[in-house]
Amino acid sequence: MSRPSPTVTVMIDAARAAGRRLTRDFGEVENLQVSRKGPSDFVSVADRKAEEIIHDRLSKARPGYGFLMEEGGETEGTDKTHRFIVDPLDGTLNFLHGIPQFAVSIGLEREGELRAGVVLDVMRNEVFWAETGEGCWLDNRRMRVGSRRKLSDAVVSTGIPQLGVSGFERFVEEMVAVRGEVAAIRRFGSAALDLAWTAAGRFDCFWERGLSLWDVAAGFVLVKEAGGSVIGLNKADPRKGDFVAGNPSLAPKLAERIEGKVRAAR
Repeated sequence: MSRPSPTVTVMIDAARAAGRRLTRDFGEVENLQVSRKGPSDFVSVADRKAEEIIHDRLSKARPGYGFLMEEGGETEGTDKTHRFIVDPLDGTLNFLHGIPQFAVSIGLEREGELRAGVVLDVMRNEVFWAETGEGCWLDNRRMRVGSRRKLSDAVVSTGIPQLGVSGFERFVEEMVAVRGEVAAIRRFGSAALDLAWTAAGRFDCFWERGLSLWDVAAGFVLVKEAGGSVIGLNKADPRKGDFVAGNPSLAPKLAERIEGKVRAAR
């Protein structure tokens, strides 16, 4: 069994501390003060507090590291080679509706490369972690992507553009293209958990467009260290938010299906 490095241990501790706060606030979700950034894009008191907890813990443990955070934005550290990428509450809309499917996501970038990731499934108390060269782990169990080779056997996940977010028409085209090829499609509302579950073989693939780096940084490391592939759609850099992730047999097939059918529809 591999043990997390000191830095990953710090990331896990920070995620757990934020998770404890989120668990408490989830029990009082109806009393939360909520502001709106835009249609279906909410920021809660719980979201901001969780980010403060993570920032405080990581800053004390690794002074000088930079940050890219969903709510707090980017802050440059004195150490130009390291940056934490934080989504304190991935699945905010689920959280605010009392749906127990949300996560804390913390990635670590070293010299511009994603090198470590931690995703905490708050309500299930599952910690997925990975570090380059050390594999992907769920607590102390090694995780691997699924081994299925046929799309017709695959269960894949995705995200549907929410109210006020562009791209719904293209999503419908992609859904039609994929639905005729796979066993089933799921939509759970937390990209960080979708990627973690893909790394663990629960999903065979995951695709989405328009995500931000804090949504996917940790999850990309998990998938790759679990033996999977992350492919940018239309040959774009997947870090820009349009991608397919999954086992190396199916991810290229799914990407080809999405790109080919959408092009043909146009």
